Amino acid sequence: MAALYEGYTLCGLAPAQNLSNSGIQGIEEERDSDHVVVTDSTRSVMLYKVSDQKPLGSWTVKQGQNLTCPAVFNSQTKEYVAVSDNKVIRIWKEEDILLDKAFKATVSSDVWRVHCVHGGEPVVLFQRGAVRLLDSLLAAPQQPINEVLAEEEAIRWSINMVAETQQFVIFTTEQKGDNFLYVQRLNPNTLQRYRLEKEEPGISPLSFSASFRDQHIRLLYLYPNGHMYQSVVSVRGPGAEEGAQALPLPRSLLLALPVSEGLLEAASALVLDEAHVAVVGVPHPSAGAGKDFLCIWNANFQTLQAGKEMAGKIYGQLWSYSNKLFIPHGKTLSVIPYECPKSSLASALGKLRQAQAEESKAPALVPSWNNILHGEKVQPSRTVDTRKTVCFLNKIWQITISLIYCTSVEEVQKEVEGLLSRVDIQVLQPSVGQLAATLVSRSLADPAFYTPTTLAQIVHTQCLCHSVCPDLVLLALERKDYFLCQLCLQFFPDIPEAVTCACLKAFISIPDVDAEKASLDPDSISFMETLMSRECGQVGLQNGFSPTSFEGGHSEDKETTPIPPEQICPVGLHKAVLLNEVLQTAYSDTFLLPHLKDLCSQHVVVSNTYNKSSIRIMDWVCLVLDAHFTVLVMTPEAKGLLLNLHSFVKSQVRLVSELGKIEGSLQELNKMKVKKDVGQYSIEVIELF
Repeated sequence: MAALYEGYTLCGLAPAQNLSNSGIQGIEEERDSDHVVVTDSTRSVMLYKVSDQKPLGSWTVKQGQNLTCPAVFNSQTKEYVAVSDNKVIRIWKEEDILLDKAFKATVSSDVWRVHCVHGGEPVVLFQRGAVRLLDSLLAAPQQPINEVLAEEEAIRWSINMVAETQQFVIFTTEQKGDNFLYVQRLNPNTLQRYRLEKEEPGISPLSFSASFRDQHIRLLYLYPNGHMYQSVVSVRGPGAEEGAQALPLPRSLLLALPVSEGLLEAASALVLDEAHVAVVGVPHPSAGAGKDFLCIWNANFQTLQAGKEMAGKIYGQLWSYSNKLFIPHGKTLSVIPYECPKSSLASALGKLRQAQAEESKAPALVPSWNNILHGEKVQPSRTVDTRKTVCFLNKIWQITISLIYCTSVEEVQKEVEGLLSRVDIQVLQPSVGQLAATLVSRSLADPAFYTPTTLAQIVHTQCLCHSVCPDLVLLALERKDYFLCQLCLQFFPDIPEAVTCACLKAFISIPDVDAEKASLDPDSISFMETLMSRECGQVGLQNGFSPTSFEGGHSEDKETTPIPPEQICPVGLHKAVLLNEVLQTAYSDTFLLPHLKDLCSQHVVVSNTYNKSSIRIMDWVCLVLDAHFTVLVMTPEAKGLLLNLHSFVKSQVRLVSELGKIEGSLQELNKMKVKKDVGQYSIEVIELF
């Protein structure tokens, strides 16, 4: 299933005073997947390294001049190309400091865009529809430019792509409420013109996106009423004669997105792959009004795969490069990494990571899991339209969802549990997120309403993730439902670092008495009991060396003595189980470190003391030390912890040193010739010198 991961800010924005636009004209990928060129709506071009959120270069035109076309990077010549004041083409290299001293040429007609696909030659699209290769245009900048468009016809969107080794410039236009599509092939030059079907009177597409697949260009466009259409154009179609009527362009409804009230004002849809579409500015189906979301939909199966709320105003702009979405919102430009696994019925219906897939108990209309996973042929009599099946099952889900707002906790639990027991949960997955989000929404609004058993049962299905229901973990923390917290930490693969740290602070703050009353996963408790009992019966040996006896250098001669439990683990059994779940959650050092700095000194001491006795020792110890080293040095209660850590590190240094002594001997073992004629049993003595 598709996922949106924790985002980060690439740069700040300077939106227009009336917030009508973000202040960004365009974003283009540069030399590799980690560099982008950002052009603002006035005078500046910035080069950023995405992974570091670091500006590497900046170029600005003079006061009184304006950039009227986003800058692009020509990978063939390692140069940047942009247009100022509609007619001045500017070309410069990264080492150039002043744009005014770089190459520039004035052309005879206004330019709409300069496009450049990776490895291709830049092309110039003029406002009146003509297309020229940049090199041929610069050979004679004042050459006359023909007009392709009719009067009052204006370009609304354009893109450059390579299809079957041929370069195409694709653009859409609008004229008196009618919308047209132009497909311009280069070398040889042919032009195809199509008329888009009309939607409701008075509305035009908000956004366009295009992709190439199976020898066809697929145009996707989103209307203000939430309807998303797809039109397919053959790249081998004949060129239109000059003055010929535009051909009608058939369309098919891809998605009917939810629109709360009125029409969408600032929204955009972007094709990610053959099955997935990213949408911004369209309401989340299960969120309240007034919230803006970035969502990924699976168009093949009509399912919402992932969603992330975006703070601040949405401007209806969206770019995608190298599995990263770039979205301006409020006063920031954010980068949201995403993943779209290959679309299949199993993934779209929520098979996240089950260890063993059982054959579906759904009606015969739904293919069995053996068919899906092992490629067995489906009998013709059982072949059906998957979309219709999913839509039918969604209707069943809606009946249960409608009960949530008007029934008691007991009735809700009875209905949901009954539905989960009657129907294969994998088939109903498209509505699991909506059901969970609705339950969470009511629980947050009504303190008397809470269904812990139902929520735990839904999480147990493994058809839910954090991005689909982002408030679930925080609700569990608010209600002190530590069992639900544990389940979310175990089953959610996309918990943000901020939520992970919130869980850490909450778990550390729980009194041991209250933690012991919590009902937790029995297997986790059994594992922690085994770990603590094993550690309590051993001397403080780490990897074969004792930190306490290292000073004397005779750790091998010391007799083992039991260690008091409080020195092994400073918290009770149940609290240790919860903390261990936090430590095993996936995280990124970069994003977790700022949140760890919010821990108080007492939490830091407890955390690091516990970390010394847990599974993922060094990673968390190092992170917490990085975030709070000065605080720990100045805190008297942390002195013993720091001395213990110091001894522990010294023991590890000694271990590495001892291993280094035998490194050469171990390498010699690899060079030794292995005797081929070895019987069923043999003993061989190897002497190491």
